[in-house]
Amino acid sequence: MLIKEYHILLPMSLDEYQVAQLYMIQKKSREESSGEGSGVEILANRPYTDGPGGSGQYTHKVYHVGSHIPGWFRALLPKAALQVEEESWNAYPYTRTRYTCPFVEKFSIEIETYYLPDGGQQPNVFNLSGAERRQRILDTIDIVRDAVAPGEYKAEEDPRLYH
Repeated sequence: MLIKEYHILLPMSLDEYQVAQLYMIQKKSREESSGEGSGVEILANRPYTDGPGGSGQYTHKVYHVGSHIPGWFRALLPKAALQVEEESWNAYPYTRTRYTCPFVEKFSIEIETYYLPDGGQQPNVFNLSGAERRQRILDTIDIVRDAVAPGEYKAEEDPRLYH
């Protein structure tokens, strides 16, 4: 099993980030929901009180990804291969998300996220064992200082300019 941990340094408070995150999720969902074979289908969106992270919001979504695959290849695949399911437990500042594909039963990606006001300094956020810590790959990302490809830069999304 691959264990990859990202420390993403943010130039804002946790409250500001939560608002920005919710905005970008809705923006991306809207952008992806255009045309045949695309979009996000929300199967569940409800509060929970006794789950990962305590109390939070549970969502179950299906991403229809057919429009992102060349037509000739899409024609060869069963419908189940053109969907990705997402289950998410959001108890901000902790979230847990699982991605699966109905076509590939053994495929899953699990993501645990802690949003902490520590500048990425905690050495063992997920309480990994010694063996797991030796196995993990740690990547620090600074969204203010790391370079952005010129074709991907958008001034209205530049974290250095948002204040």
